[in-house]
Amino acid sequence: MGKVHIRDFAGKHVHFVGIGGISMSGLAEILLEKGYKVSGSDLQQSRLTKRLENNGAIIYQGHSARNIEGADLVVYTAAVKNDNPELMEAASRNIPCMDRATLLGQIMETFRFAIGVSGSHGKTTTTSMLSIIMNQAGLDPTILVGGELDEIGGNVRTGHSEYFITEACEYMDSFLKFHPYMAIILNIDSDHLDYFKDINQIYSSFVEYAKLVPASGYVIGCSDDPLVARLMNEVHCQTISYGINEPADWMAKDITYDSAGCASFLVENKTRILGEFTLKIPGKHNVYNALASIAACDTMGVPSEKIKDALLHFGGTHRRFEVKGKTTNQATIVDDYAHHPTEIKATITAALNYPHKRIWCIYQPHTYTRTKKLFNEFTEAFDGVDFLILADIYAAREKNTGDISSGMLADSISKKGLECMYMPEFDKIADYVRSHSEPGDLIITMGAGDIYKVGEALLK
Repeated sequence: MGKVHIRDFAGKHVHFVGIGGISMSGLAEILLEKGYKVSGSDLQQSRLTKRLENNGAIIYQGHSARNIEGADLVVYTAAVKNDNPELMEAASRNIPCMDRATLLGQIMETFRFAIGVSGSHGKTTTTSMLSIIMNQAGLDPTILVGGELDEIGGNVRTGHSEYFITEACEYMDSFLKFHPYMAIILNIDSDHLDYFKDINQIYSSFVEYAKLVPASGYVIGCSDDPLVARLMNEVHCQTISYGINEPADWMAKDITYDSAGCASFLVENKTRILGEFTLKIPGKHNVYNALASIAACDTMGVPSEKIKDALLHFGGTHRRFEVKGKTTNQATIVDDYAHHPTEIKATITAALNYPHKRIWCIYQPHTYTRTKKLFNEFTEAFDGVDFLILADIYAAREKNTGDISSGMLADSISKKGLECMYMPEFDKIADYVRSHSEPGDLIITMGAGDIYKVGEALLK
């Protein structure tokens, strides 16, 4: 069978294995909007699968060979193994299959201006910023975000223009199947070490991604990140740099923070001064995210006043320093997706600038591989926190090998002088924090798993 392409299945039945994933559900919705018949299966029902069902998709809970009945094409995620009954049935029937990243890349091909936001950290927020700016500027983009964004009513928006905005994740080299006209590279860090051998292999993948951009397109990168700055000299298209410390095409200067830790800053583009920009979400890391968005949108022709206004009103994405409410004893609950030492440090820095009496961090490590390979970095990532509680490691796609645990991490952190406890059960964490927190405390639930449930329990 030759190369399978989504355009050859227009109006036909596409089945998604793992349709509840944040990216898979978005792709399914885009195909529904384009007139495809869509079905899909997942282990759990969710808001995303309910939304698809309401839009006309057929959703199955659990995986079964019966689910692919009538399918002309099967799409699967990287998390789906070869022994999945639906993939096995598709193979026995000679139904063509493609992975999620290939489908996303093929959809990108149909847009003249496809923007892929990559980087080890900050992809979802930057993609969201870009999306809000371009949408409010009337460019009518199609949007695929790795989180839920209130302004577009979820994780996907289907536009009717030549503009497409998506996150471009490096895990499993997924982004090497994409077709970006503009590649934004926020930072390059050691992560996904269950797939990548080391930082050199990660860097090489980002270089290959940047080289997918045509000569007429753009790579936008952060000059303050040494690896991104190096990469900018290896690509063959137009490059645009941004930064705070190192000289760059776009720079943020005179940064100040309000009482909630949100930044205002002056933006300069070479000899142009675009004036002062103000953010409604906290942290220096979001100044970098905003700069990348400003540079990209200006390049796309969006007037600076429209960019300023959109950023001023951008309230953030779910699970990115999301203020959830106050407990009965007036402690503030914040939920954050940070699950890498660099992200944890950025979130804690933002928290230190946020009104607080004491800072509690309830952290759920994400995957055994990441916890083991970045163990030393994790032991030093929580400086500034007054009380740290570790839940069990969220396994995600991995199996417990028994050679790493949250208890081991808690012991190492405690030896460095930070008060740290290991509590495996969410209800016991909630009970402990409820009885020991005080008015004015800031309680952060942190991690890429389901640790947000502790915050929900505290708010009840």
